[in-house]
Amino acid sequence: MSDLFSSAAEDRLREQAPLAARLRPSTIDDVVGQEHLVGPGRSLRRLVERDKLTSAIFWGPPGTGKTTLALAVAGSTRRYFVQLSAVTAGVRDVREVIEDARQRLGMHGQGTILFLDEIHRFSKSQQDALLPAVEDGTLTLIGATTENPFFEINAPLRSRSTLFRLEPLSPEAIATLIQRGLTALGTTASAAATDLLVDRAAGDGRQVLTSLEVAVALAHPGRVDLTHVEAALGTSALRYGRDDHYDVVSAFIKSMRGSDPQATIYYLGRMLQAGDDARFIARRMIIFASEDVGMADPTSLLVAVAAAQAVEHVGLPEAQLNLSQAAIHLATAPKSNRTALAIWGVRSDIGNGALGEVPPHLRDGHYRGASELGHGVGYRYPHDEESGWVEQQYLPDGLRDRVWYEPSHHGREREVDRRMKELRAAEVSEEDSR
Repeated sequence: MSDLFSSAAEDRLREQAPLAARLRPSTIDDVVGQEHLVGPGRSLRRLVERDKLTSAIFWGPPGTGKTTLALAVAGSTRRYFVQLSAVTAGVRDVREVIEDARQRLGMHGQGTILFLDEIHRFSKSQQDALLPAVEDGTLTLIGATTENPFFEINAPLRSRSTLFRLEPLSPEAIATLIQRGLTALGTTASAAATDLLVDRAAGDGRQVLTSLEVAVALAHPGRVDLTHVEAALGTSALRYGRDDHYDVVSAFIKSMRGSDPQATIYYLGRMLQAGDDARFIARRMIIFASEDVGMADPTSLLVAVAAAQAVEHVGLPEAQLNLSQAAIHLATAPKSNRTALAIWGVRSDIGNGALGEVPPHLRDGHYRGASELGHGVGYRYPHDEESGWVEQQYLPDGLRDRVWYEPSHHGREREVDRRMKELRAAEVSEEDSR
């Protein structure tokens, strides 16, 4: 009778579980997204299909399928599967799992997989308790974390595990999840409602299914329309299709290039409000820092890279502050595209055949017999001079007079221009004195 009631309770809980939990796949074939891990022939799929998965850390943003992947492994393995959460479990729970795993291995020859969700919540000493069992093969550990494992997972435990990085779900994967959710809930949705859910998902599958479930409840018994999704998301739909995306990104970059901080922050806000990937925005600013600011303000690249790191470590919504600071810094910085023109120009010339031999005095002279070939002979070491500079040829003979980088007169590049002119003047003076 007890088993009957327990079974009925489990069925009832399963029916009442959130949609994201009900849609979790039972095998790896049903996993949505993460093609770089579970696509045909990919590493994780091959290990799971052969039941050869060793200890692993699933690392990625919320809602990307870390728990889903672990449960898919459970449905594809012959090993016993145990699930714990580091939020509620302690060392005692882990030791019980280890002891049961040893008995299971000894009595039945069956291995055990322990899935430890939120593993970064375990202290260093708690993580250490797992080490012996992982090391001797008593347990195969699968840890899931949203935090950088190089900061939050003990080095000995991390070195015994394979890191699998999960990426935010693509719009196509999100759309697939929405259709599965609608089918499971026995309803339909308008194209506008589905598009808004996809646009606002930001790669988070769990969040989009939660919003869908609320929208379906609001629409019951009819189909889900745009107003239901807006209510579920707590926001109004912002027109932002594919063309709008590229137009706003273009306006954002051109506003920074035009040194207009007001327009820059406006277009940044448009992108964030529309659910654009913050990492995409950060990447565009890193490119901009070198392409449009360059040596006029060398600190701009540091600021842009720091903002990108902040996005990874902090995440939205807090990282909007870091993106705002970086965008305004880039917009108000002096501008120069001379470093970009330099690399574009030199690669174009090389592609068109502007090649030459490295001058003999610049060639590697550290091996036996190099001096007999003239390699390194006559090279003058700049640090031996009081000025830290000597006049000597660096470009190949046929290219010695080519100029690819010419500093502008903007920002810090004024100082670069002044110094380069001083060096050229000193070079001319040295030649005249000979």
